[in-house]
Amino acid sequence: MSTQHADRAADLDAADPLASFRDEFLLEAAPGVSAYLDGNSLGRPLKATATEVDRFVRREWGGRLIQGWTEDEHGGWMDWPTLLGDQIGRVVLGAAAGQTVVADSTTVLFYKLVRAAVDAGLAQGRDEVVCDTDNFPTDRFVLEGIAAERGVRLRWIETDPAAGITAEQVRAAVGPRTALATFSHVAYRSGHLADAAGITRVVQDAGALVLWDLCHSAGSVELALDSWGVDLAVGCSYKYLNGGPGAPAFGYLATRHQGVLRQPVQGWMGHADPFAMGQGYRPDPGVRQLISGTPPIVGMVPVRVGVEQLERAGIAAVRQKSVLLTQFALDLADELLAPHGVQVATPREAAARGGHITLRRSDFREVTQKLWADGVVPDFRTPDGIRLGLAPLSTSFGEVLDGIVALQQIVKDA
Repeated sequence: MSTQHADRAADLDAADPLASFRDEFLLEAAPGVSAYLDGNSLGRPLKATATEVDRFVRREWGGRLIQGWTEDEHGGWMDWPTLLGDQIGRVVLGAAAGQTVVADSTTVLFYKLVRAAVDAGLAQGRDEVVCDTDNFPTDRFVLEGIAAERGVRLRWIETDPAAGITAEQVRAAVGPRTALATFSHVAYRSGHLADAAGITRVVQDAGALVLWDLCHSAGSVELALDSWGVDLAVGCSYKYLNGGPGAPAFGYLATRHQGVLRQPVQGWMGHADPFAMGQGYRPDPGVRQLISGTPPIVGMVPVRVGVEQLERAGIAAVRQKSVLLTQFALDLADELLAPHGVQVATPREAAARGGHITLRRSDFREVTQKLWADGVVPDFRTPDGIRLGLAPLSTSFGEVLDGIVALQQIVKDA
């Protein structure tokens, strides 16, 4: 490691207005990890999460028992899906209250929202769904299942795995038969940041609905779903929101579509009066209709802690640091890794990339295992990509340098 690089990392960390937030994480819980560069797959736990989960078990679950469903300091567990949803909407999504709910997994919520949009489109004679070939597998697999289930046609846009979906590609694909177009805001391989506002306008100009997968953007880039005019969105909470493995997802249903679109998994918690226990299903007129079964209350505790931290930091400041982190990583890759055959598969322009970068070399599957053994933790994505997920609130510039220097040593000796 050169003194020049070490000095630059130290200067960036010293000037970082978010540096103190790193101390709020349980860093000491992983003493063998020298550089955790996988925050885009699973965020680190917060110290406050351990405290709040223990408090919830002892005081709210243990202390209130079943009374907690209607009586607790946050308004009662029955209201948590929408209360936490509103908080995520305000802090993360740029969404007014009453449009976001926390429930299920990303896959399940994605299915519900796609089915609702497809059924609405079929009623209007629209029988096509547009997606790109390099979208996250869950999204593509769910679409394939719904296409078979509902008899709709999937129209695939071929995208470059090193780039991402563009408004021009979407404009060429949508038309009078399009019911829904759905894409990831940040591409899971390359980190490409799509023009959500522009693509949303293109889809809606064709008379269709748009659904954004926000899994790799929520908590790392600024979102403005309401001002962009987004129809539907879904995302997870275990990446940049630090909700933990298996943490529940969130779904966004714009107010104008509530009472119009109808999701297919009719459960008692989505009923207009869950405790009526009567015959026939009558959906809640608002966003609660997206809920089906009993909400994952315990899983929401860490999510709330993570969102509260993000609110204190401010998403604009988080995005600013994210850009600096990824730029630092790209600069190091150019200087230290490119001479050894490592290629960058992420857009260079800050406005066109999200919170992670992807590096490519043919032997990176094996290299990833060596990095993990050395205490450096990125992740690998087929066929040849190492992703560096740089979570702004828990990742330091020194940590990025340590990880890339370790990677340099391995590829230099290979």
